[in-house]
Parts: sequence; C-alpha cells; structure tokens
Amino acid sequence: MNPEKALKAIFILSLAGLLFSGYLSYMELFAVGCKNALVQCGSTFSLFQLPACVYGFFMYLIIFFVSLLGLRKKNKKTP
Repeated sequence: MNPEKALKAIFILSLAGLLFSGYLSYMELFAVGCKNALVQCGSTFSLFQLPACVYGFFMYLIIFFVSLLGLRKKNKKTP
C-alpha cells in the first residue's frame, strides 16, 4: 500500500471515529446520558471528571488533523 492510500484510509477511519465518539460525548455530556443512546459510553468519570468517550474524541481529532495535513502536503508536492 502506498503512503497516499494509507493516509486516505487513516483519514476516513479517523472521521468515522470522530463522528462516533462525538455522538457518544454529546449524549453523555449534554443530553440525558447514554441510557437512551444506541451504544453506552460509560458513566465512570476519570481525569478532569470527563467520560472516556471525550478523550477518544480528542484523540480522533488529533489523528484527523494529522492525516489531513499529510494529505495536503502530499498533494502540494505532486505536480
């Protein structure tokens, strides 16, 4: 697999993870909780009193932007 295809795959998977963890984070923090959600986020609070899905959201966000920067850099080099 060439690097550009790998970056595209990482970008798509990070986008899917970002949407899923964003949904869970919204349900846990701003809605009635994950009791009515399709998937449970977990109600145990840890560092800074946030559920685990919030940390997953920020990790996927970092991966999303790094892969986006890699794709943009790849496109600029190709004439």
